[in-house]
Amino acid sequence: MSRSLLRMKANVLKSLAHPTRLAMIEYLGAAGERCVCEIAEHVEGAGDRTTISKHLAVLRAAGLVSDRKEGLKVFYRLNCPCVRRFLSCIEQMVVERVRREHKALLAK
Repeated sequence: MSRSLLRMKANVLKSLAHPTRLAMIEYLGAAGERCVCEIAEHVEGAGDRTTISKHLAVLRAAGLVSDRKEGLKVFYRLNCPCVRRFLSCIEQMVVERVRREHKALLAK
């Protein structure tokens, strides 16, 4: 695999490495195309619209979301629906790890 392709993959993963951006991906995956105002309402801790727009710009640069303008509103949609399966897999792994650690603590 070329270094260039590896760097591109790493950039996509880096774009996901923030709780707010993960929440945005999950929201857009579940809700479909949404405007920034709707994303702001539904993503806990997302901050103001400027901050939200910056996070969405990171996701857009990585190719995970795309946008379209309609009047004064900007709508975003998930370009990569398979990322939801990836995040679900990660969630299962994290939950299982917490269970194992909890079980180990109870055994002490």
